[in-house]
Amino acid sequence: MDAEREAHLDEVLIGGRERAVVSVVDYDERWPLRFREVAERLRRAVTEDVVGVEHIGSTSVPGLAAKPIVDVLLTVAEVSNEAAYLPALESAGFPLRVREPAHRMVRTPARDVHVHVYEPGRPEVRDHLDLRDWLRVDAEDRELYAATKRMLARQQWNDVNDYADAKTEVISDILARARAWRAGAMVPRARPPGVGRSGLDPDS
Repeated sequence: MDAEREAHLDEVLIGGRERAVVSVVDYDERWPLRFREVAERLRRAVTEDVVGVEHIGSTSVPGLAAKPIVDVLLTVAEVSNEAAYLPALESAGFPLRVREPAHRMVRTPARDVHVHVYEPGRPEVRDHLDLRDWLRVDAEDRELYAATKRMLARQQWNDVNDYADAKTEVISDILARARAWRAGAMVPRARPPGVGRSGLDPDS
């Protein structure tokens, strides 16, 4: 991680850096249930400012190995107007962890749910949904992403953001195919020959 990236993290992380223990596990059918529980809590907490609530990230893709952390996309009318939603989220048990100009992230004290707050028109919203929807239908990229995460999880990381940064190139490649699919220029692919069920590492 370069000095500029380190300075950015020091600025936006509430509570400072946290040593990473990265664990990638097989898909758990309880993850969608957990999302629905959290979504209901969010809607009750922020009754007026919520535009949408979506399950994103690896736990939103059936069959995909993932860190056991449920990622949620919460869209609000204006991210910078924290008074409209942040006190309610914190009162509901979601303290603030990340404050970036166009993004907030709150999470449960157990750190098993991360709620990413954006405005609906942000490109990050489109990227999260494109990536999720493509991985749900394309077996080949599901296998690629699962294998990448399993490999990286075997390494030692000083910060979980380092682990996330290490996935950037693979995610960018997958996202390019997701956008092509969304535009009608690509069709989902079947599982490559010789590869096991999605999310399982044949060497583990």
